[in-house]
Amino acid sequence: MAKKSLSNSNSCKNESQTMTHPLDATLSHRIGFEAVTVADFDELATLRIAAMQTSLERVGRFDPQRARERLQQSFYPDDTAFIVLDGLRIGFYTFRVAEDRCLLDHFYIRPSSQSSGVGSYVLRQLLARADAKQLPVHLGALRDSPANRFYQRHGFVQTAEDEWDIYYVRLVASNGKE
Repeated sequence: MAKKSLSNSNSCKNESQTMTHPLDATLSHRIGFEAVTVADFDELATLRIAAMQTSLERVGRFDPQRARERLQQSFYPDDTAFIVLDGLRIGFYTFRVAEDRCLLDHFYIRPSSQSSGVGSYVLRQLLARADAKQLPVHLGALRDSPANRFYQRHGFVQTAEDEWDIYYVRLVASNGKE
């Protein structure tokens, strides 16, 4: 499996990784990223369903087929990477440039690896890439999901909401760090 290239100038990626948290030094040796291809779609859909099932059940919206369809509608393999912890694929993200912003379209961690610092580590890396490009990051999270608190802790501010989702933006950090 090839490592995801971080030098694609058309996306929110660069090769520098800013260490901004005490756990980053430890996690950086355990976490990696792998390129995604179209052939990986089923594995990505399985990861997404596993990560979202509890939150979707809580709001009465769990439907594995709908989850697959929503992923398919926003599937950008060139901007997607597996999150690998100790050699195991435990999640993925889709992080891309659209006009004057970065979009975090997908960010999922397998439940057994949540609340371990992995998501925060990966998000700090993605935010550093956006800051290096001087671009804000936009995303949406399912209403009533613990992900909302996670994003707020990382500096995201609510901008809108609809029946099922809450939308956030995280502006560019003035000094290139959170």
